[in-house]
Amino acid sequence: MSLPKAVKITKNGVEFVSNVERLQYTLKELERAALRDVGKLVCKRTKQKIKRRTGRLAKNTQYWVRSKQKIPDLQVGFKPGGFYGLYQEIGTSKAPKIGALSNAAEDNISDIIKIESQYLSGIGTEEAESLIKEGDYQGE
Repeated sequence: MSLPKAVKITKNGVEFVSNVERLQYTLKELERAALRDVGKLVCKRTKQKIKRRTGRLAKNTQYWVRSKQKIPDLQVGFKPGGFYGLYQEIGTSKAPKIGALSNAAEDNISDIIKIESQYLSGIGTEEAESLIKEGDYQGE
């Protein structure tokens, strides 16, 4: 979707310019881009902490940025091929809890805040358009 144009309204010889739709679009796309980068970070740090035997669980760690609702959200988890990741995440009676996914998110809160602030500080500037990249909003 391309950036909406400004709406110009002329009333009694006075021209009003409304950038509301443009700013709403920019804000939503900046949120999505920030969530995409946070998802990449959390997946990368999770893959580093996963206990490796076959390497399949690390390959099945993925993030999803959903934006069908009014507010975009981020999900990070294991694809169906890595269903046994739950056993490493919460532990079993025979295996201790590793908690790679939850620890990756909790230990990197300061990095997540930096990423979010980098994107959201660009609201209302020309820099915002360069930060918005049509990329992968679902990835490994």
